[in-house]
Amino acid sequence: MTTAFQRSESTKRRTLLKGAALAAGVPMVAGLAGGVAAGSAQAAESDQLPEFAPVPAGALGPAVNADGYYVGRIGGHLYWVTDGFYQAMFLTTVEGVVLVDAPPTIGGNLQRAIDDVTKDNGMPSKVTYMIYSHSHADHISAAGLFGKDVVRIAHTETRRLLKLERDPNRPLPTVTFDDHYVLEVGGERLELDYHGPNHTQDNIFIHAPTYQTLMVVDVLFPGWVPFKNLAITRDIPAWVKAHDIALDYSWKTLVGGHLGRLGVRADGELQKQYIADLDAALRDAMDTVDSTPFFAKYGPAGNGWAIFKTYLDAVIRQAAEPVTAKYTGILAAADVFTLDNASVLLESLRVDTGFLGKYGIHP
Repeated sequence: MTTAFQRSESTKRRTLLKGAALAAGVPMVAGLAGGVAAGSAQAAESDQLPEFAPVPAGALGPAVNADGYYVGRIGGHLYWVTDGFYQAMFLTTVEGVVLVDAPPTIGGNLQRAIDDVTKDNGMPSKVTYMIYSHSHADHISAAGLFGKDVVRIAHTETRRLLKLERDPNRPLPTVTFDDHYVLEVGGERLELDYHGPNHTQDNIFIHAPTYQTLMVVDVLFPGWVPFKNLAITRDIPAWVKAHDIALDYSWKTLVGGHLGRLGVRADGELQKQYIADLDAALRDAMDTVDSTPFFAKYGPAGNGWAIFKTYLDAVIRQAAEPVTAKYTGILAAADVFTLDNASVLLESLRVDTGFLGKYGIHP
């Protein structure tokens, strides 16, 4: 039976998809797109947007259905759901569903995905437990859709951050932990670990050992380069370290929280190599880019910021160019975000590790 809530959510989903199609320059009928003139104007705007390299086929996940989501089995009673941009994971048990994260872009389709699965496996469809990977709204702000009688589990720091936010769409955790927590429900088991800051100061690792699956969000991006500014991470050294922590776990399947496919261990190793190559290229550029022209042009006016900007921009460009070339066609969006990723990694090298190239202290 389709409820009023489901009909409303479905209408909103179709509206969102139509808007996305318009934004992408996809032709639509005059009644939806505002007529031929509006379509022509949007096409003209689209023609002015930059061109990027094709997405490698291996980076793409399964096609979403007409409602805008895909749900698949990882193994046994463990499943994942995606809208092509975000991911969540859930475990069906005889005592209800354990949902890990609730991205708002998936929204009401989370319950639809759960219903799709439980109608076939005979398990209850009600979400009784929810785990927050971390506090960021883009991963958990559909949590409020599941009512108040849900046991919500998160790191202690997540609760502190959410108390500050006071966001009704992100209800406070009811159970918190500091280092390690084991959730055993309905004969199933999930292990939650905190290894210190990485993408955020509260981001945790969710391990399903029975199914050889690890969920860690905003660290590994299977098939793609990391999102802008190394996933908008503040503690870059801790984020880099998290790659090794993730690979120390025993797993065959990774739920990374973003984009349209699951990961395998080779994805983790490939991203590690991408970061290592970018690090090496930045160190080389810091040693080899000649800063003389920047001092000559801006130094007489005393514009120190102009000197720094133009010098650092030159270092970033020199470092990013070979890395972009190497990974284009291998990792999706290498030409989209490598320059941004090089920029934040350079700042981390300078201020976190003290690497200043030829401008550092040399014994």
